[in-house]
Amino acid sequence: MADADVIVVGSGHNALVAAAYLARSGYRVMVFERRSHVGGAVSTVEQVPGYRFDLGGSAHILIRLTPIVEELELKRYGLEYLELDPLFVAPFEDGETLFIYRDLERTAALLEAHLPGEGEAYVRFCQHWMPFAEAVCETFLNPPTPWAIFRAFAKRRQTPSWRETLPRILKPFSQILEESFRSPKLRALMGWMAAQSGPPPGEPLSAPFLLWHPLYHKGGIARPRGGSGMLSVALARCIVDHGGLVYTNTPVTQLLYKQNRVVGVEVAGETHYTARAVLCGTHVLEVIERLLPIPELQAIRPLVRVGNGFGIMLRLALKAPVRYQATTHPDVRVGLQLLCRSVEQIEYAYGAYRMGQPASDPPLVAMTFSAIDDTLAPPGGEVLWLWGQYFPYALQESSWEVEGPRVQEILLQQFERYAPGTRDHIVGSLLQTPLWLERELGLRRGNVMHLEMSLDQMFSLRPAAGWSGYRTPIRGLYLTGASTHPGGGIMGAAGRNAAHILLQDLERGRL
Repeated sequence: MADADVIVVGSGHNALVAAAYLARSGYRVMVFERRSHVGGAVSTVEQVPGYRFDLGGSAHILIRLTPIVEELELKRYGLEYLELDPLFVAPFEDGETLFIYRDLERTAALLEAHLPGEGEAYVRFCQHWMPFAEAVCETFLNPPTPWAIFRAFAKRRQTPSWRETLPRILKPFSQILEESFRSPKLRALMGWMAAQSGPPPGEPLSAPFLLWHPLYHKGGIARPRGGSGMLSVALARCIVDHGGLVYTNTPVTQLLYKQNRVVGVEVAGETHYTARAVLCGTHVLEVIERLLPIPELQAIRPLVRVGNGFGIMLRLALKAPVRYQATTHPDVRVGLQLLCRSVEQIEYAYGAYRMGQPASDPPLVAMTFSAIDDTLAPPGGEVLWLWGQYFPYALQESSWEVEGPRVQEILLQQFERYAPGTRDHIVGSLLQTPLWLERELGLRRGNVMHLEMSLDQMFSLRPAAGWSGYRTPIRGLYLTGASTHPGGGIMGAAGRNAAHILLQDLERGRL
């Protein structure tokens, strides 16, 4: 008899979501994690005494558009979400500040007061593209079959007609911004959020990353109390509560392969555990290059594009709250603070990235979640996290060991253009370069999305044609995580979809 029905390799949030669904369905599940705590890139640690730092994703947006939290009853296991409202705040150096609240009418009124005509344009944009965005979201919640994609769009008769929609989704999102809004400031705010998935404003076929925007008003943005990693902790507790086993400090060194199928794993180079199926939540290249480097899997290698890094994060522990020069509004520290002057600033940063150089004038996303969660910092203190794009993994003329301190100073100087004097309050820091992300979190070449999020690596083409249904060409071997549909971000849909496929195969005796 096998040691488990399903062994899960890695404990990223998608892997944990899949394991939780399988355990709740009565199957024997074992999860193996190489690090000292669960969560992968969705984890939180006390990096500086008294200050809790997330190590990866921080804003919980996509998972709010799924039924995962309710279906797995994660509130029972300690998950408490704190709402962020406003969703986004955009302070500008000239003293103006734009607020985007979850309530669409409130947002429109505020935009109209600052930018006459743009409030109405914003409402038109959100109402027009909401059915399209909802249809795309539905495709994320199912394995990416042609039928599932067709069904998601066909059931929404209000979706803009394909005659109108197709030419627009083939455009760069910078062009859609120019067609929809007159204000460079509103374009900068929305364009910087659209760029968070990876493609720059001028890239063809990137419009869907902007057309997703209306869903922010539907699902909102939240934070788990205690840090982003509390989602992973709650998932692990759910798995254990339903009879599953979760092991940390226990690296899987290889997959056991016999008679043309995967039958288990080797742990710590010595102990073998067998299972009816193995689900890998690791990077797809980790699977084919290290865990199971057999010839049958190598054909996929040239088909996947990891890219040359993505972004960089500077996490700071402060002894006093952030003070913006543009506004003293109490809500300014609650939402995601989008520090971007223009769409052109994003393009310039991408141009430096393409040349293998760190951007000298990067736009930033600033996060001060201690404004709503007093568990993250001591009384009177603040956590400040600064995310910048685009920063290459492989530098043209230097290395990250050399460039790290210089880039940290660039990020800090950039932030102080909006909040002078911040550096005087720093008591600790963590710089997460693309190289750090690869070494510590297993994110190949520092890409937080695993693979580039261009349309040629989305839906049925992620990670490659023939691999997109969470099954692989090898019997008994399944995939989940950011390498699979629908890609990166804290959503959990890849884990839920993979569990659905595995449950089908387990119940139908395909294993």
